[in-house]
Amino acid sequence: MPKVGKKLQEALKKFDQDALYDPTEALELVKKAAPAKFDETIEVAFRLGVDPRHADQQLRGAVVLPHGTGKSKTVLVFAKGDKAKEAEAAGADFVGAEDLVEKIQGGWTGFDVAIATPDMMGMAGKLGRILGPRGLMPNPKTGTVTFDVGPAVSDAKGGKITYRTDKIGIIHAPIGKVSFEVEKLVENFKTLAETLVRVKPATAKGQYMKTITVSSTMGPGVKINPTKI
Repeated sequence: MPKVGKKLQEALKKFDQDALYDPTEALELVKKAAPAKFDETIEVAFRLGVDPRHADQQLRGAVVLPHGTGKSKTVLVFAKGDKAKEAEAAGADFVGAEDLVEKIQGGWTGFDVAIATPDMMGMAGKLGRILGPRGLMPNPKTGTVTFDVGPAVSDAKGGKITYRTDKIGIIHAPIGKVSFEVEKLVENFKTLAETLVRVKPATAKGQYMKTITVSSTMGPGVKINPTKI
């Protein structure tokens, strides 16, 4: 078995690992149990009753958290003309077309979010092998292929996160920092949870939300009672 550090051992003593808590209690415990000296990210993992082998049960989308994630994102926009100006006015860090494609083909990926206007996707599509595996490829499902580039940039800068089921039906997502007030973490958590409930596939059978676990970057996981959602 892997060795458990002293800090994690102490953190594990602060709550019942087998208990199911309501969201507020769970997030309070996560904050108290966070062992690192830096401002750890708080993440949530939803294990859903879906079968990702079926295309209609693969969940993918985006949601804007009301209080953001506590992390500043670098945004790149593929656009020309007035849309390029709109992106720049909204605070995009990099705006361009062929020049950005060439730069990325050369190995540069110094950004967190890529947005493209629909007319630019033919050009941006050439970068699929580079951006796809990194989760950076613009996609209509996540609102990153749009002519409304101003709002898209603002959302990306202001707390928009993407979610996607992995191979076993789990969605991992950040919902803030340990330094956040519990109330803000709860609101972010509920916004994401309610979004996942709304997009439940019609073909999903049985219990939809099977387990929910919240944790900090270096801390232990605390279980949330799915029936509280």
